[in-house]
Amino acid sequence: MSTRASQTSAKRKPKAQQSKRSTPSPSTDPSWEMVNRVVFPVQDQDLIMPLYAIEWTRPRLTDAVQDPRVDMQRIDFNALNKSSFHHLINEGLNTHSNTSSADIFTVNSRRSLTVREGKHVSLCTFFNAFPASYWKRWTKVSAVRFTATVQGVGELIVVRSTGRGLFSPAATIAVNSPDEPTQVSAELDMHGLIDGGYFWFDAKADQHHDLIISDAGWSVPRADKTTQNPDEQTTLSIAITTFNRPSYCHRQLKTIAAEQSVRERLDTIYVTDQGTDLVKNQPGFDETAAELGKQLTYIRQANFGGSGGFSRGMYETLKAGTSTYTLLLDDDAISEPEAIVRAVQFADYCSNPTIVGGGMLHLDNRTVLYTEGERFDRKSVWTKPSGGLPYNHDFAAFPLRDSPKLHQRIDSDFNGWWMCLIPTVIMKEIGLSLPVFIKFDDTEYALRALEHGYHTVCLPGVAVWHQAWHDKDPARTWEEYFFQRNRWICGLLHCPKPSPRFAYEMLYGDVNVGLKFVYSALKLRHMGLRDIMRGPEYIAASMPGKMAEVRAARAGFADTEDKPSLSDFPEPKAEFVADATPQDPRTIKKEGLRAIVQALTSRGNGTRDVRPDIAIPAKDAIWRSFKGVNSALVTSPNGSSVAWCRRDSALFRKEIKLGLRMSKTLMKRWEQLSAQYRAYNLGGIDVWQKIFESDAAKPQD
Repeated sequence: MSTRASQTSAKRKPKAQQSKRSTPSPSTDPSWEMVNRVVFPVQDQDLIMPLYAIEWTRPRLTDAVQDPRVDMQRIDFNALNKSSFHHLINEGLNTHSNTSSADIFTVNSRRSLTVREGKHVSLCTFFNAFPASYWKRWTKVSAVRFTATVQGVGELIVVRSTGRGLFSPAATIAVNSPDEPTQVSAELDMHGLIDGGYFWFDAKADQHHDLIISDAGWSVPRADKTTQNPDEQTTLSIAITTFNRPSYCHRQLKTIAAEQSVRERLDTIYVTDQGTDLVKNQPGFDETAAELGKQLTYIRQANFGGSGGFSRGMYETLKAGTSTYTLLLDDDAISEPEAIVRAVQFADYCSNPTIVGGGMLHLDNRTVLYTEGERFDRKSVWTKPSGGLPYNHDFAAFPLRDSPKLHQRIDSDFNGWWMCLIPTVIMKEIGLSLPVFIKFDDTEYALRALEHGYHTVCLPGVAVWHQAWHDKDPARTWEEYFFQRNRWICGLLHCPKPSPRFAYEMLYGDVNVGLKFVYSALKLRHMGLRDIMRGPEYIAASMPGKMAEVRAARAGFADTEDKPSLSDFPEPKAEFVADATPQDPRTIKKEGLRAIVQALTSRGNGTRDVRPDIAIPAKDAIWRSFKGVNSALVTSPNGSSVAWCRRDSALFRKEIKLGLRMSKTLMKRWEQLSAQYRAYNLGGIDVWQKIFESDAAKPQD
């Protein structure tokens, strides 16, 4: 296969050059613009280097990449002999690239890398592979130019892949310049990219010389830019909302202040501080503010949640009237500044105004990509990863080059607002976020944009590091109210016809929290349905005070009375041991149905227990762990507190009946309510203006 690929690339004979003077660079050639600079980390290299550069290893692709039909059949384990079993295991073995040893390569600076003599490095990584298929699909770009400044002896191999994950050399550039820097370049067309594909380069040093690569990047013809005034540089405002996370927010500001490429595009950062522990009181804030100058606008307002904070930044951007885009950026995320510039430049070339989102990398395991774009399932009014791909891909274990499914272009319905660039022309047309405090605001906004003809693209190479969800459980907090209410508001806005699946999803959610004795969540879920049926005007009017109302509603339940230590409770009667016996999905479903019937018919009552039956770790706090238990100590998902959750069978039956009645009523009124919500323009600029100008918006002192 590699021989055939080499012959194909030789026939096309890409344009590759090496020159000290004659080849113009994008920085000096006004007809090209560099849109993906190759960058390297100068901090936390041991944690994140696999996202930028890896040791080259021999490719190992399975037969499924070449013939997808092999995945249509189950493996017949009964037919495997010892030899075929060993072959199966060996085929799945993955040789890890060495990214921790300085004898392979070293980072000289943000834009420069040295490959040690005799070593081989690949730039087919999340942050440094060029997402060519996305540029093919969403822009009018017809060619891409690779350029780099090199010194030493060796070669650069420019590579292209397809949507299957198959790849071949597109150009080989020999380097023989041990004494002074030399510029090299290669131009690639955009053929074969409809289903997916990347461009990248590998670098191989001579056996006796190092090879230095600097200022590498990927450029496109400026003539393909689609902005209103192609000769003028577009600008952005950044909207950051924060609530009592002052050190995180200040870190975000310092990161932006230090990145000149972002500053050149930046109008201002709208920091909407909704807390009482203020960012402006952080040590060093005055220096950061002075460095940013007019590029920082600090706003204080009451706590309106993420939707209120981001909407304030969007609102102020429109009012100022100078920015082409608004970037929504989480206060507690760690940014790769180059990703901000890439998002802006990609948007500049999109054929139509486009929302450009970034992926979310785990903050506590920083080579793991939680998701890169998601879909909205209108049958269940829920979300799922795009392209049928799983969540949580670890690029340290499975590099991009050796992950064929990630080479397909992945289309999305929405992007999380940990990082999301929105053109102001879209905001002018469709408005701001819904006034819903938190949850589903990002999903709904993208769906609204799509209904107006504006797509959301989650662009590879654009991402932030953000705390993942495995240490959070909304059902055990006040967030459950907003999850439940806003999910079905989103459904009403974008699913005009009801489905029986909706009622099932509502019941499933009730049963799920009830089996775990989280009765406060049941109350909040039903409170959310009740408020939905009050109509959109109530949702908007009640937004400023709803948070306090929700907190009061969940008070008094045993599952809300957290304490900091297991020692604050009596010793459990027995040790908890998780059932590790694997079962097929059908058996698990039957077991779950039996658990529901038993819970609904149970006379069990743990409200008067003087000792808990067991203590359940956070990772095991699923319905199965509560079978046959009347009360249990349950650790919070973040491991910081414990609650004594108690079975109350009578309350469970009462709440399940109430939930069934409310969901039945909502289903009957669905079409009527859907028409009301769609007609109200809940995310309208005028709606938010009333909120921002009201007394309720005054900040807490």
